[in-house]
Amino acid sequence: MGLEFLDVFERWAESYDDSVDGHNREYKEVFAGYEQILEAVAECSMGHVVEFGVGTGNLTKKLLDKSLNVTGIEPSVPMRKIAKTKLGLKERILDGDFLNFPEIINIDTIVSTYAFHHLTDKEKDEAIAKYGKLLLKGGRIVFADTMFESVEDYNNAIVKAREQGFHNLAKDLETEYYTTIPILKSILEKSGFTVSFKRCNHFVWLMEGEKR
Repeated sequence: MGLEFLDVFERWAESYDDSVDGHNREYKEVFAGYEQILEAVAECSMGHVVEFGVGTGNLTKKLLDKSLNVTGIEPSVPMRKIAKTKLGLKERILDGDFLNFPEIINIDTIVSTYAFHHLTDKEKDEAIAKYGKLLLKGGRIVFADTMFESVEDYNNAIVKAREQGFHNLAKDLETEYYTTIPILKSILEKSGFTVSFKRCNHFVWLMEGEKR
């Protein structure tokens, strides 16, 4: 489940914060408005929040700054180490991934940024079904991630990346499991969520689902 990309997380661990700050030209557009994107996710969150793909802890900090109770899940050892050092927390960031994680109860909100695309559509479906059973009525899923309005838009993004000479970005787009809004909408509705999408930049959308 996305763990085939674990080496990517570990290679990015030391340089990730520089990239989100806009210092990596290839990914500048992907991370445009990064701080505002994290703020938007935090604003939509409530109560006990489970964050998948903590990474270097940037969203976690925003959530904690809002006095939310946060349990983090992160499969990468280097990423966990950086996040724990940055946040000064140990027990709150656990080893796990979107599908395999320690038992957690009384969850109000499930959040993630820039990570859900590491699951295939089938795995996304499995994960959302699992979250639908964990969340009570009114519980939320709030994800900010790269997704596309259609397959044509997805293919055009790959072509554009190549034309710009952004070969790493093009490779990411080709090899990771980016999906479309209609597919995600169908997955969430099937598991009992109402869902809305809001564009954050050329690549990233904010997806908010609420358990009916």
